[in-house]
Parts: sequence; structure tokens; C-alpha cells
Amino acid sequence: MKRYLVIAVIPVILLIACGKEKKEVTFADVAPVIRENCMPCHRPGSAGPFSLISYDDMVRKAKTIVRVTQSGFMPPWPADPEYTHFAGERRLTEDQKELIRKWVEAGTPLGDTTLLSPPPHYPDGSMLGEPDLVVPFTDTIILPGDNDDHFFLVKVPFTTDQQRFIRTIEYIPGNKKLAHHMNANLIRYADGAKTNVFDGEKVIATDLTLTAESVNDRMKNKNDDGSYPVLVPLVCNYLPGVSPAIYPTGIGGYQINTTSAFFINDLHFGPSPVDTFEAGGYFNIFFMDTPPERPTYELLMGSLGETPVEPRLVIPANEIATFTTRYKVQDDMSLLTVNPHMHLLGKTFLAYALTPQQDTIRLIRIPEWDFRWQYFYTFQNPVHIPAGSEIIVEAGFDNTSDNPNNPYDPPRVIVERAHPWESMRTTNEMLQFIITYMPYRPGDEAIDLDHTSLNR
Repeated sequence: MKRYLVIAVIPVILLIACGKEKKEVTFADVAPVIRENCMPCHRPGSAGPFSLISYDDMVRKAKTIVRVTQSGFMPPWPADPEYTHFAGERRLTEDQKELIRKWVEAGTPLGDTTLLSPPPHYPDGSMLGEPDLVVPFTDTIILPGDNDDHFFLVKVPFTTDQQRFIRTIEYIPGNKKLAHHMNANLIRYADGAKTNVFDGEKVIATDLTLTAESVNDRMKNKNDDGSYPVLVPLVCNYLPGVSPAIYPTGIGGYQINTTSAFFINDLHFGPSPVDTFEAGGYFNIFFMDTPPERPTYELLMGSLGETPVEPRLVIPANEIATFTTRYKVQDDMSLLTVNPHMHLLGKTFLAYALTPQQDTIRLIRIPEWDFRWQYFYTFQNPVHIPAGSEIIVEAGFDNTSDNPNNPYDPPRVIVERAHPWESMRTTNEMLQFIITYMPYRPGDEAIDLDHTSLNR
């Protein structure tokens, strides 16, 4: 009896196993993977060159999707997950890559989509959702077609009907192909201190003769009585691939009164061979109901920052060189977000902290630098850096002809420039590490930064 039972069961097991092996992979299986990891950029009005929303979209680009996902080229995620994990990582597991490959090899079958959720809704021109207020540039920016970098100072004034609290700010460039980076501050006028915030020049092309005083006079940034208003530094940044950080309610944010202006002290466009009329883009503002409880701060290490690059950032031609920058932590910090920054010669990037006990706190490692994708990486939980620790950055640069991104052929000596607008040219070099942090409180390590949305 037992013998017949075994004989009867074995074929059933084999049939079940074979059934699992041959289960067809359909659009219903791969759509959630592609929509979560690719659609935020691959949709109308965003950075991707084509959309990946519908079945037809994905079928049309099926072979391309397989090629770039199998190679790891897409979705772009330069940070090494073996070193540190971050919130909202856009990278595919090996199982997800295999799922996509099987779907394409099977002929991209549609399958049963009755249980498939509709694609996420993104408003035009936002990575976050429907903004509460859109503040557009008021003046057109003209980019000469001279194959050179161009930098601008820009004032973007706006008013509100009452005092408001801003949770986060998103910049959407008008020309995503040429926009390289943007750093914006917030001018906060006291009520009644500025009669006409829309007065003055809005766009000034940078040159080495400009001074802070001359810029403020030309833009009429001062209060009516000639005094200076409050300037809140670095409330919004833009780099290729960047999505604004959203922290849990109570962390970060800004107060504005009825009269305000964004002051962009660095709007950088890359080279273009033809004249381009740039609308400049706009800011999306997302409000919150309560005032900020725990302000966030920004630490800039390296080029133009609080810590020097050592040795001096001079990269000899035909050499691979390594440089460091170090910061001594005075008071306990809770790190929220980090942003490594280099240009075309960048090769590797490593940042970590050494505690007074010589324990290593991993921050970020990028084994293969990609100039096109420079994220602000938010940790899954705040990272506690004790007082007395040292934050250390080690960066490698490749100034050889083997570097396909080298802007010069043959390679030439690259020297860090003293003037900001000179050093920020893509053909020059920088080494920066930007840290967003808040003063540490016990329990910060338990704060969840990985599942934060505008509703939380």
C-alpha cells in the first residue's frame, strides 16, 4: 500500500513543478516593476527620452528595456548597495531583471490585467505630486549657441495671501537637456518691508566683476528702507536625476510671509551649438499646516566649502589621482541626506565617518562615478555621527585618454579654480560632499525616512 502511494504522488509533484516552471510571464507581472523603477523619469515632461507607462509603450521599447536592465545601465543607481542602503532605491533585483527578460523572450504577452492597478498619477512636471503653489520664472533666459557653459543669477518673486509653512520645494528646469544644476535661496521679507517685490532685474549673466552689493542693487533685493531681508540659504537644489527630499512631518521646512522671492545664486546650463531661448522653468511649492519643529542644516565639504581638498585639487594630465577632504564633528549630528559631486573626470567616491573609538560609519560608496546621475541620497533612517568623529571623503579622478568623458584630447592639467563660476564649468573640476543634517536627539535612529510621503 505504501509503495503505491509513493508512486501515485511522485507524478503529481512533477506535474506541479513543471507547471510552475512553465508559468508564462506577462505584462501584468512586469508592469509593476517597470512603473515603480522607471516610470518616474520615463513619462511625458520628465527626464526620460520616452514614456514607459502603457503596454504599448513597453512593447515598443522591449528590446531596449532588456538590454539596459541586464547590463545595469538602467535604472541608474550609482551608489553601491553592498556598502549602504538608501531610501527609495531605484535598482532592480536579479529576479526582477530575469522577469523582464522572460517576458520579452516570450513575445511580450499581455496576460490578464484585470487585477493590475492603474499606473501612478503624476501631474505634469513634478516628481512628487500636485503642488500647492507653482512659481514660474518671469523672464526668458537666452543661451548663446557658442558651445560654452553659461551661469546666471535669477530672482523669482512671489506673494501669498498669508503666512505659510513650506514642507519642500521642487525645481523643474525649462530645458532638461541643458540644465546642469541650480542652487536656490529664499528671501523672506517681513510683512510691509517690501512694497514691490517684482521690481528690479530678474536675470543677470554672471561674470567675474559682479559683487554681492551690485547684484542686490540691480535686482532690488533690499527692503524699502535699504536694509537686508532674511536670506534662508539653499532651500532647493537641482542636479540631473535629483528628486527633492521629503522628510517626516516636523523635520525641516521653511516659514514664509506674504512677500518672498527665490534668489538663485547659481543656475548653470551646459554647452549648446545653437541659440536657445530658455523659459527658465518653475518652482513647485508644497505647504504644510504646522511650523517647522526641527530645522535642517547643510554642510558643504570640499571645493568652495568648509573643508579644503587635500592635496590641492590639481589633476595631472595622463594620471589617475586621489584626493581627500575631512570634517571634524563638533556636536552630535543626525545625517539625513548626502550628495557627492564631481565633474567629468570623476572616477570613484567614498565617504565614511570615524568615531573617537575608531569605529567606521559607512555613508556612501560610488565605485563607478557617472556625471549624469548625481542624486541627493536620503538614508533609510537618520545616521548618528557622534561629536569628535571625523567625516572623511576619498575621491578618485581619471585624467587619462582612457576616460571616455574626458573633455580634452589630449588630456591637459586640470586645476581647481578659485572663483565659483569658473570651478563649476563642466570642463573644470570639483570635489564636493553636501550633507543635510539636524542636531542629534536620542531616538533619531528609529525615525523612518524610507516610507515618507507628502501625506506623512
